[in-house]
Amino acid sequence: MLGPLAASEAALPQLGAQLPPRLAQQPWHLLYSTGRDGFSLRTLYRSGARPEAPALLLIRDTEGQVRPCPLPPGVPSSGFYGTGESFLFSFCPELKVFRWTGRNNFFVNGDVNLLMVGGGSGRFGLWLDEDLHHGGSQPCETFDNETLSHQEEFCIQDLELWGPA
Repeated sequence: MLGPLAASEAALPQLGAQLPPRLAQQPWHLLYSTGRDGFSLRTLYRSGARPEAPALLLIRDTEGQVRPCPLPPGVPSSGFYGTGESFLFSFCPELKVFRWTGRNNFFVNGDVNLLMVGGGSGRFGLWLDEDLHHGGSQPCETFDNETLSHQEEFCIQDLELWGPA
């Protein structure tokens, strides 16, 4: 089953070539969707994703732009976690991938109030607030990414979390 974000952008098939070989051929399933499960970071954390398992987060803002990233959502943490397999990507207007630079290990950090992906010098590649209504993106040292949205802050229209079956 594809959620509306994955289906409308054909996101999962396009990302297959970007995933580590061990994940590229696995079937993926929808773990969490704001359309089905509501807008809540706590519910996203309880989605059934395992901390050690990879996941893909797809976000559509109110301007219709999709800003995805792979992450191990796990549970709220007291520090950054994840591996160099993490990367940020965007479909604005075509697929762009921003891989780990090796400059730091600020992959993912989250608590009940905020989820952050990538970092360095007080900037985050992607952040989401506790009600999953607002997010933001800035260039960061972890991924040397571009801002993933037209503006540094955006409003979330839809969000999906996918995990391997």
